[in-house]
Amino acid sequence: MSHLSDVTFHKKISGSPKIVVTVCADDLALPAMLVDGRADLQAFFEKAAGATGFDGTHGKTINLVTPGGAEFDRLIVLGLTSKDDDDATNWLNIGGQMMGALSGDSASIVLGEVAAADMSSCAKGLYLRSYKFNKYKTKEDDDKSKVKSQKIGIVGVAFEEAKKLWTTDRAVADGTIFARNLVNEPANILTTTEFAERLKELGELGVDVQVLDEKALGKIGMHALLGVGQGSAMPSRVVVMRWNGGKAKDQPLAFVGKGVVFDTGGISIKPAGGMEDMKGDMGGAAAVSGLMKALAGRKAKANVVGIVGLVENMPDGMAQRPGDIVTSLSGQTIEIINTDAEGRLVLADLLWYTEDTFKPKFMINLATLTGAIIVALGNDHAGMFSNSDDLSAKLSMAGEASEELVWRMPLSKSYDKLIDSKFADMKNTGGRWAGSVTAGQFLKRFVRDVDWAHLDIAGTAMGSPTTDISHSWGSGFGVALLNQLVADQYEN
Repeated sequence: MSHLSDVTFHKKISGSPKIVVTVCADDLALPAMLVDGRADLQAFFEKAAGATGFDGTHGKTINLVTPGGAEFDRLIVLGLTSKDDDDATNWLNIGGQMMGALSGDSASIVLGEVAAADMSSCAKGLYLRSYKFNKYKTKEDDDKSKVKSQKIGIVGVAFEEAKKLWTTDRAVADGTIFARNLVNEPANILTTTEFAERLKELGELGVDVQVLDEKALGKIGMHALLGVGQGSAMPSRVVVMRWNGGKAKDQPLAFVGKGVVFDTGGISIKPAGGMEDMKGDMGGAAAVSGLMKALAGRKAKANVVGIVGLVENMPDGMAQRPGDIVTSLSGQTIEIINTDAEGRLVLADLLWYTEDTFKPKFMINLATLTGAIIVALGNDHAGMFSNSDDLSAKLSMAGEASEELVWRMPLSKSYDKLIDSKFADMKNTGGRWAGSVTAGQFLKRFVRDVDWAHLDIAGTAMGSPTTDISHSWGSGFGVALLNQLVADQYEN
């Protein structure tokens, strides 16, 4: 994989960039710091804009070869004026658009009087858009090496303050890229044990990492989780990550991730078409892992625990069968109706263990849990199920701020009859109707006295539409959302 190594900030154009990228509104005025000493540049730009119909509105770009005598070869200008007067300028997406307009040449981004926070957001957009997962290509793409060597400097009045803010924004972007890498990796590389090994590396940032093997999980009593992986040659693992950045007396915030590194469906095997995408069925665990990297990287002032269950769902002679009954850590029994409804079995034990062990302030779990949530919401919102109006409201606000959107879905006792079992306390699927809701209702049975939210990210974590800041199959969804939640609501 490759991406920009960094973005730098300056008070004026430095070096000899081949390309200058800037912005303008509908008055077509270029930033003063760009045209000062370049009297002909403004007139040249206005003439070109008139000839091409460029009017400075958002979404429009003009790419010009500069006149003779200019110290750079090309001038790219992005419009800022929104057709909606209430729509604030989105510098994260503008940064992504700028990266998309650039070749591999060195470039200066001239923003002028733009605020420091917006300069840093622009840098984050550039950084995220530059990401490419190409580590297994033996023939280099035309621009593969250029991304690594490309130098981009952002020029603006508030450059000193922007440098400070970029330390935080860079940490969050690195967490998102960490999650993207995990989701994009093939399952023959990112096995359960390899996933756990990569998480151990977070110890270098000050995260306390503990890996629980199958023997330890059996002793604890996580038989619902272990049942999912019993048909795989890859042993199941649970990884507990702790970041202690708050006060000793503070309750930890808990994030729980489903990490099915590959999901065949088990004995209830999936159709062959599209099964390759099931390497991404660990998107929830990737998001929790990326979040822990982000929080540690920016030294968040909060106590946080991240727990991921790493399993592989395979159909060998030892695999779990439809009709089997397993006893979860909670003591509740579960009849297996469909072995392809496996992620909720992993989460059931993890949620019970997390609440029991860490007594958290809240629990939020993330999982690529159901195709039904894609039918309901498509790829733009994650489904949110919760027992807490307060936590739901905070997550919704964080989603709006981070642009990783969530939409609250119902939970109700009326759905319980769909997962009640004749032979056990419950069955692991309620059938076709309300599939994402019954999955949430199932998980709710493993939550006791703590505020909890379940985020079904099946439509947003992998294979989601490209955006201004992501052309990656694995989006890293959840890292920015949960970081925003922690930063806005729970830091000291």
